[in-house]
This record gives sequence, structure tokens and C-alpha cells, in this order.
Amino acid sequence: MDTPNPNWFLKARLKTRQLLLLIALDEQRNIHRAAEELNMTQPAASKQLKDLEDMLGVELFDRLPRGMRPTIYGETMIRHARMALTSLSLAHEDIVALKAGLAGQVDVGIIMAPSMSLMPRAISRVKENAPLLRIGVQMETSNILLERLRRGSLDFMVGRILEEQPDTDLQYEELAEEPVCAVARVGHPLASAHGLDLQAIAGAAWILPPQGSVLRHRCEMMFRGAGLPPPINVVDTTALLLTTALLQHTDSLHVMPVEVARYYVSLNILSILPIELPCRMDAFGIITRRSHLLSPGATVMLDAIRVAAKEIY
Repeated sequence: MDTPNPNWFLKARLKTRQLLLLIALDEQRNIHRAAEELNMTQPAASKQLKDLEDMLGVELFDRLPRGMRPTIYGETMIRHARMALTSLSLAHEDIVALKAGLAGQVDVGIIMAPSMSLMPRAISRVKENAPLLRIGVQMETSNILLERLRRGSLDFMVGRILEEQPDTDLQYEELAEEPVCAVARVGHPLASAHGLDLQAIAGAAWILPPQGSVLRHRCEMMFRGAGLPPPINVVDTTALLLTTALLQHTDSLHVMPVEVARYYVSLNILSILPIELPCRMDAFGIITRRSHLLSPGATVMLDAIRVAAKEIY
């Protein structure tokens, strides 16, 4: 079996124009329209496509009576062509950012708990030295952020790598564990209770993450481990604004990361119940892609998060 040549494109003299042609053909599915889009003649576009196919030894498109359709080889080349052109575009942005004194854009994904203190502290530090850097922050669950990271819409993220989603391209750097606590409205009868235990709160009304979520599973197993049935009077939601509103208007209880709870306590919105829950989420950390070279701005943001994490955790 022949060993693949990692630099085949040098021998093939691959042109940026050919990458643009692949993308145009994927979008237009017609050689004439694709050529027009790139201000090329149809014969020139056909020759560039044939030269690439001859070098690869495969057909990249099926020629149909009314157009063209990518083969499985074509779909692979189109995907990599888009990635290559995106990388070149980002390279230009990096150069412009360096010339302008570190401007540009960095996009970071983060789960809820570290968004309350870690991210604000890191952003504040970055803005002191690079006020022109545009920072985009997306807060979601880890599974959603991981998909966005793989697609390239995030530079990096702070969250968890889920066991059911192994990926050798992902690199993980642990930052901290995430203990959770029970919270209720300010003035709730249980907020000043002595000797509070799981049995005293198992029968209460609860607002919990939906069935199937990691935190919901950990919470239910906490009660089962103590020989108690899980709460049955439950409102299922992940909407934090709705949760805090319901807590303030009812005697319901809720379980949330300690870091998030302390923020709401500081605003006198919620109270942390005097019970240490035998329940915690897995540790979270910085997740990057090995195949993705971070821009100067993203590197500055990543370093600021590391420094802030050492100060907080």
C-alpha cells in the first residue's frame, strides 16, 4: 500500500483558484455558473477541475445531464477546501491585528459556573492591555459548545469533555471541580434550619434540570444513595431567569453550582441552604483543538483565563 504524501499539493501545484472552484461548484452544482462566479471561462474551470482530479486519481464530481454533484471524494475535498480558505482568512486577520496593536476577534465558549467569575475577571484583564480586541462569549452546555468548537466557530472553550464524545483532536486542561448546593428564596423557612439533611428536603418542591442531563442524574442519585426517593414535585427547566423568578415567588428549591449561587447571594436574590450536598459535577477545564492554531488575540484571552483561574480556584 502506498504511503500518502502529506505534501501532495506541492507536487500538484494546487492553486487557491482550484479551492474556490470546488466551493463554487458545491454551491452552484453547475460548471458554467461556478465559472461565472469566479470570473473564469468555462473551459478554464473544466481544465482546473480535471487537473485536480487527475492528480488525486478520483472523480470529485458526478457529471449529470443537468449539472454536477460531489462524489464522496469531492465532499471530502470541498470540506478541506473550506477549512484551508478559512485558515488563510484568519491568518490575514491575525496580521492586521498585530499591526493594529492586537485588535481582531476571539470567540470563546463557556459553561455557566465559570462564566460568573472566571470569565469577567479574564475579560477585564485582557481589556486593560488590548482594548481593541473584540471578545465574543457564548454560554451553553458542554455538548453544544463542543460541537461549535469542532465546527470552528469557537477558538476554544471552558467546559467538560463528555465521556460519550471522545475526540483525539481535543486537548483538555483541567481548571477546577464544580461542587453544587441547594438554594431557595431569601427568607425561606429552610434557610435558617438547623441540622438540615436530605430527608428534610427530599419531599420539597424542586426546580431541576430536565431528565437526561448530568446534573439531574447526579441529584437523583444523591437521594437514592441516601435511601430516599428522588423529588417528584418538580419543574424541569434550564432557563436560569425563569428558575430565579420561580424561586423568588415560591418555596421551591433548586440545585446549582456553588460559584453561581454565591453570585446570587451577593445580590440578595437567593439563599444557600445550610446543608452540604454529597453531589458534585465533574471538573471543567480549557478545551482546545490540536489542529487549530490560535490567533494572537485568542492566545492572550487563553492566558488571561489561566491566570484568573489560579487566582480564583
